[in-house]
Amino acid sequence: MLDFIKEPWPWYIAGPLIGLTVPALLILGNKSFGISSSLRHICAACIPADINFFKYDWKKEVWNLFFVFGIFLGGIIAIQFLADPNPVQVNVKLVKELGEYRIANFNYLVPIDVMSWNSLLTLRGFLLMVVGGFLVGFGTRYAGGCTSGHAIMGLSNLQWPSLVATICFMVGGFVMANLLLPVILSL
Repeated sequence: MLDFIKEPWPWYIAGPLIGLTVPALLILGNKSFGISSSLRHICAACIPADINFFKYDWKKEVWNLFFVFGIFLGGIIAIQFLADPNPVQVNVKLVKELGEYRIANFNYLVPIDVMSWNSLLTLRGFLLMVVGGFLVGFGTRYAGGCTSGHAIMGLSNLQWPSLVATICFMVGGFVMANLLLPVILSL
């Protein structure tokens, strides 16, 4: 059984399990699935400033903080007890392509040559981590939610704004991966 848990699960098992969270949350408490709102709840709880955006009853949404903490705790448990000690096998074609951009060192699936404290002081590291992080945060706020909230919860509830947001996420991801990222990695 432990070997089954350690292996990557096929889409036809993992996908329905993720999809079942939507009706479970709706049935158990009329709650919406989403991760990005938890940052707002944390800020509303911790920042006693007079900012209208944080003036609401965040205690009604405390379940979301427990949900996110469960994801965090699950990640810690998985890395401590279920991690494969062998190096991650990265596709040879991807290794060759990334080598052209001077990326050769991987820790799990994270390219250390781009995502590390040392690379943060380079132009491409700054663009990817700081500017990219800002754009993800801005986009999440502007769209009224993150990809998981819109693509999983919003689409399953047939919400038009979630369809528009998900299409924009996909187009933005395609443009970034195929047009902008090669230019940034070439720096």
